[in-house]
Amino acid sequence: MTTVKVKFRPSTVADRPGSIIIIVTNHRVVRQITTGYKVFPCEWDEKQSRLVSTVENGRMAAIQSITQRLCWDVERLHGIIERLDSRQRGYSTDDVVSEFQRTGKENTFFIFMENVIVRLSQLGHTGTANNYRAALGSFKRFRAHEDIPIGAIDHVIMEDYQAYLNAAGLAPNSTSFYMRILRAVYNRAVEQEPAIDRKPFRTVFTGTEKTRKRAISIGDIRRIKDLDLSRRPNLEFARDVFLFLFLCRGMSFIDAAFLRKSDIQNGVLTYRRHKTGQQLQVKIIRQIEELTGRYPTDGLPYLLPIITVPGKDERKQYESALRRVNKSLKTIAEMAELPVTLTTYVTRHTWATIAKSKNVPVNVISDALGHDSVTTTQIYLASIDSSIIDNANELVVSEL
Repeated sequence: MTTVKVKFRPSTVADRPGSIIIIVTNHRVVRQITTGYKVFPCEWDEKQSRLVSTVENGRMAAIQSITQRLCWDVERLHGIIERLDSRQRGYSTDDVVSEFQRTGKENTFFIFMENVIVRLSQLGHTGTANNYRAALGSFKRFRAHEDIPIGAIDHVIMEDYQAYLNAAGLAPNSTSFYMRILRAVYNRAVEQEPAIDRKPFRTVFTGTEKTRKRAISIGDIRRIKDLDLSRRPNLEFARDVFLFLFLCRGMSFIDAAFLRKSDIQNGVLTYRRHKTGQQLQVKIIRQIEELTGRYPTDGLPYLLPIITVPGKDERKQYESALRRVNKSLKTIAEMAELPVTLTTYVTRHTWATIAKSKNVPVNVISDALGHDSVTTTQIYLASIDSSIIDNANELVVSEL
């Protein structure tokens, strides 16, 4: 049996970082792989054999990056061992280490994409990095964790991957989502490496199919609003967040989570969308003021109690809150007997659909966000005077 263990080797010089090493053992023969990752003793948990980071030392991002790379190194080693085991022939520890070092030097797709993900994380593009990580994980499972040179990727491999995703029951848009991410990484690799573009995605689906609208009616909104949830505070908070997003023209949950009290000036809420950086303004109407007044956030810079510990893993706090709210919204949908699965994103489709039913001009609101390109929607919204949008918002919420 072959084992892989991660160890920390302290520096012989005081106050200098030590090295992370990987120990590979096969039939009591031990070999050591020096990774090149440097960390301080305080950043290593000896009992659990893992890296730790603190806000105080200012190296959280660096430790997270090393942790991710180290996980991928260990995963690659286990993949090599599994492949050698499957051949049912004897192999040595040196064989494992040699294969690890050989694949690490090649221009392989897994390694290239892993580096792209690390870079995205370092730049603070956490959501995009998570999407890329999901796509890479899917492609690795398809490949049985066997890496592939970038130059060897062709349309046959991608057609097989598409068939794999279809067999797994993924919807066409989900399949396209993974394909577009892999295509973006492949194109980047071709630009940076001396590889021939074999156009491997030319025969697979990378478009989008129109899906069933996720909007609900103003009557459904009223039923949600009128539910007595006073004895179920978690549901009540989720409902109020849902109403807040709707009243703010289908604001996304991440934007609401990071709203600051200082974003409100002279009765106007001004914020930038996390997704695009576009600046938007929302007039603070009575209903918005009433909702925010129910949840005082004394001592916090944020408008809503979603990020409750500023400066500490705020992204994780937001993601955990989103899961809790959407779980509660599912219960609320059942209580209100709604025809759709209720999530925070429903507010965006709902506001747009109701706006259209109120004869709000198409240049003020897209057809339930039904443009073929999201960019087109953003261009429309960006070019409209904010007072016209405020009037449209009051029309939409007037029947509440």
